[in-house]
Amino acid sequence: MLRWAFIFLIIALIAGAFGFYDVEAASAGIAQILFTIFLVLFLGALVIGLAIGGRLTS
Repeated sequence: MLRWAFIFLIIALIAGAFGFYDVEAASAGIAQILFTIFLVLFLGALVIGLAIGGRLTS
């Protein structure tokens, strides 16, 4: 999912360089949404991993 966020970020940068503002705004919005979802899932997995890992080692 992070790969897709970076792909849309690149599309937004290229569209912005060529002046396609509608495409740039849409791609940047999609990239932000995907990055936020990825970040929330990562933090959730990190918390669960620390909770389970802490229980297994003690």
